[in-house]
Amino acid sequence: MRIRKALATDLPIVVSLTTAAYAPYTALFGAPPMPVTEDYAPRITEGEVWLLESGDELAGLITLERHPDHAMIFSVAVAPGFQGKGFGTALLNHADEQARLWGLPEVRLYTNAKMERNIALYLAYGYRETGRRANPYRPGWILVDMAKPIGKATEA
Repeated sequence: MRIRKALATDLPIVVSLTTAAYAPYTALFGAPPMPVTEDYAPRITEGEVWLLESGDELAGLITLERHPDHAMIFSVAVAPGFQGKGFGTALLNHADEQARLWGLPEVRLYTNAKMERNIALYLAYGYRETGRRANPYRPGWILVDMAKPIGKATEA
């Protein structure tokens, strides 16, 4: 397993993996979740997209924003053939480590209230729910805000 920053040439696979990973939710909601409709080109340019490779295959990706007081996960997407094998957890571990490297005290994320499986995963991983709110871009959709404190990086 290897994690690397996405390059501009990776844009097509970022889009296709995200679409495939979120397909069950697109069917559930009757419309694609925000990560499916996102323009990833600027995010790749800003260095916010990391790819998780297993051998020569793309297993997943994470989009992570750096803010002054926290890191924000915009999207975690695992390719359907790699789901349920710990790749999502590996991506969450990467977000924690990146936050530590940036000297930030916590990682935040938000997800749709109907994504119960993801919420359960985040809770099991140490996130806590910090609130619920209406999605400003999708009327009728409810977002669940979550946060996880990050310990300081340990010195070797």
